[in-house]
Amino acid sequence: MVIKMQKSGIFRFLSVCAISFLVVFYNLLGVLNSSKTESFVIVSQKEEKEETTPQETQNEEAKPQETQKEEQQAKEEKTQEVSAEAVKGKIIEKYISPYTASLNYDGVYIKNSTSLDINIKKIMGENVNLKIKKNSEPQVLILHTHTTETFMSEDSAYYTDTFSSRTTDNTKNMAKIGAVVAKKLNDAGIKTIHDTTQHDYPSYSGSYSRAAETICDYIEKYPSIKVVLDLHRDAVSSGESDKVKLVTKINGKKAAQVMLVMGSQSGGVTNFPNWQENFKLAVKIQQKIEKKYPTLARPLSLMSKNYNQSLTNGSVLIEFGTDANTLNEAVYSAELVGDALIELFSELED
Repeated sequence: MVIKMQKSGIFRFLSVCAISFLVVFYNLLGVLNSSKTESFVIVSQKEEKEETTPQETQNEEAKPQETQKEEQQAKEEKTQEVSAEAVKGKIIEKYISPYTASLNYDGVYIKNSTSLDINIKKIMGENVNLKIKKNSEPQVLILHTHTTETFMSEDSAYYTDTFSSRTTDNTKNMAKIGAVVAKKLNDAGIKTIHDTTQHDYPSYSGSYSRAAETICDYIEKYPSIKVVLDLHRDAVSSGESDKVKLVTKINGKKAAQVMLVMGSQSGGVTNFPNWQENFKLAVKIQQKIEKKYPTLARPLSLMSKNYNQSLTNGSVLIEFGTDANTLNEAVYSAELVGDALIELFSELED
């Protein structure tokens, strides 16, 4: 009986120990499992953060680049808007053919805006009453009634509000064109005076009166002067704001078309009895330019005007291009006209 009870007590003791051991083991297992789960969560969060960080960094880097792009685009749009506002009109390139003139003979083409009856053949047959002496006293005077007339600085399809058709810079206005022609003539032994007085500045009004004083002063000082060339620049519009540039190609290079403009005693002009002497010289120049450089000269324009040409028997007004032509195109034309004048004056040499 005692032995049986002892066995029963031992059994109970062992049972309690086993249960206690199982409880401890279970709790320990729970702690371990809990630790692993937390550890996994931490690792997962770390890995997710490491994977997210580069993407966030890229987004942060992309953001300023996108902003830069937007700013640049906005700047370009703004520039375009400003440029569009600055553009005042188009520049249209044209060529005026002399060959459509109804009044023509032997390379001379004339637009007669007077009531005068012009017989070109008869005029061409008459002698020009002047002789040019080389390497002697001044033979030619070049001046500009409208000296500040200027040109475009570059070939363009439009002009902006920054462009001015006049400048006092003598390297960019008609004084530059006159300098080119004068150098050509002087280099050829035809002594030429080039006056660069800006007769149209500061006031445009009265330009011809001031130019007349200049011409008279030079003729008084140098009675040897036979020819007076007044070099101008034309202006042609097409529509309300568009400008027209007049060009032709000579030897594959763009040249501003030129036009001789001659006055006459006609209409209301009554103080110009010697107009035909000037006209004969102009016709010879027109023919020489056409023979040497076809298409360079527009039809000679005969007007009921004076243009100070009544002051001498050898006065000629020549227009070089328009305000839409480039300075380079006008300079090239001046070189060509200079060559034509040298050839003609050599034929008129004394």
